[in-house]
Amino acid sequence: MERSDLYQWQHWFISLRSNRIFETVVIAIIVFSALMVGAKTYEETTRFTQVMNVLDWAVTVFFVTEIIIRMMAERRIRDFFRSGWNVFDFVIVVASLIPVESSETVLLARLLRVFRVLRLVSMVPELRMLMNAFLKALPRMAYVALFMFIIFYIYGAVGSFIFREVNPFYWENIATAMLTLFRIATFESWTSIMYETMEVYPLSWIYYVSFIFFSAFIFLNMMIGIVLEVMQKESAAYDAEHDQGEAGDLKWIRAHMERMEHELADTKRLVQQQVREQDGAK
Repeated sequence: MERSDLYQWQHWFISLRSNRIFETVVIAIIVFSALMVGAKTYEETTRFTQVMNVLDWAVTVFFVTEIIIRMMAERRIRDFFRSGWNVFDFVIVVASLIPVESSETVLLARLLRVFRVLRLVSMVPELRMLMNAFLKALPRMAYVALFMFIIFYIYGAVGSFIFREVNPFYWENIATAMLTLFRIATFESWTSIMYETMEVYPLSWIYYVSFIFFSAFIFLNMMIGIVLEVMQKESAAYDAEHDQGEAGDLKWIRAHMERMEHELADTKRLVQQQVREQDGAK
């Protein structure tokens, strides 16, 4: 095959990869694949097992073809793997090649097919932005989680020391007490636990109210604040990249100002050069 033919094929793959209709079809197939996995959990679909297997293989073939198209659209194959999202899609597609018919791998194959729906994250730019924001927020959220664990640990130890005799089921040791505190933090019937200890220790409400103040009001809002801050930065970066919104306008203004500065500098140099030439002519 001549080099011109290769360029022509590569151009066709690039246009197909960036085609809106093709992207919509890929997203529709991903959703259809997720619906098939969900349908297999119903006993009523067991009589359609053969049809479901054929559809599953058809979806797998489509995903493999789609990955090949995206790989061929790159200048070099290794350029495809420079993107983390491409590697993510490649791993999911390759993992879905495990046959479902084999009794030894049927459970693993079904579990891996569930993760096909995650490909929506890589296909939809908005979901990609949310995932990037989540991953970037994780390190800062980890420190908040560590601080939460310290508070849970302290309150769990205090609760186990004081309330163990009231109800060992909830306060027998620090591990059980921390699980109880997690239940209280989610507001799952926490008042019944509080009223039980208040029969023995009337002022024990201070323990519960102070813990809820820390866990529900302070730490939860800190988590939300971190996520919102990172999402705002990711949204601004996305808008700047695609020339949308205020970030896109600021990017255009900055580029326009830089171009004007260069033009003014060139004009200034021309004027100075003309002045020097006139002085020399005199």
